[in-house]
Amino acid sequence: MKPKRSILLLLLSVPALALIVLPIVGLFWRSQLGQIGSYVCCRPVAEALTLSLTTSGLTAILILLVGTPLAYWLAFVDFRGKRIVDTLVDLPVVLPPVVAGVALLITFGGFGLLGRYLNLAGISIPYTMAAVVLAQTFVSGPFYVRQARVGFESVPRQLIMASMTMGASPLRTFFRVTAPLASHAMLAGLVMAWARAVGEFGATMMFAGNMPGVTQTMPLAIYAMFESNIEAAIVLSLTLVAISFLVIVVTKFVLIPGREGEQTRFMSALSRSAEGAAP
Repeated sequence: MKPKRSILLLLLSVPALALIVLPIVGLFWRSQLGQIGSYVCCRPVAEALTLSLTTSGLTAILILLVGTPLAYWLAFVDFRGKRIVDTLVDLPVVLPPVVAGVALLITFGGFGLLGRYLNLAGISIPYTMAAVVLAQTFVSGPFYVRQARVGFESVPRQLIMASMTMGASPLRTFFRVTAPLASHAMLAGLVMAWARAVGEFGATMMFAGNMPGVTQTMPLAIYAMFESNIEAAIVLSLTLVAISFLVIVVTKFVLIPGREGEQTRFMSALSRSAEGAAP
């Protein structure tokens, strides 16, 4: 590209870059990084951080368990209404978080669609840690399902058929061929979903409340501290910014492999499948 054109594109890109970079710079400019230890180590913040890491970890496990079959189904099965199902899977991404929280409350609340039956069994979900996990799963699950589906679709169908031809069952083929070849996409999607769960606010506020030590995650702690201790809120905000930045870096440069090693991975997966099917 000609130098003049490159300079012009750079100048046109400056407003967008400034809109992204300047708020982050403003956080660093306003913060007191020397006092980060005193803020992060205080009991309310430590409880919020522990709760965020615990619930987001449980959310990642739940998403992996329920999202993988859904992603596999969407990747390999064609059926009428597939676009509608695909749209429903993506809906939580664009749904306002507050609306998501209201929907969860209406569904799992004491007189909700499912909540009334759960109450009969003595199970109450709203305003508990389980509600935090459900809220995080609802809003972050699509990130994993979408990425895992792309990973499954990238696995050559011929390789899957070859594995089955060698005598491997569909389940063995999945664990020895399909999942290993799609593992980088699955892991990248899971990390992005985890990061989204860590930063979830609106749905958690509506469905789980903001009770310190019970349902107050890091974003809710920042919201609660903003009026009484803005310095602590800024430091905690920077902590979440650092976590988000680290997640993106790891996803882009570590979890997403280059294409040069794909053929080797294909042959390795096929070899594993043949070994597993051998008597």
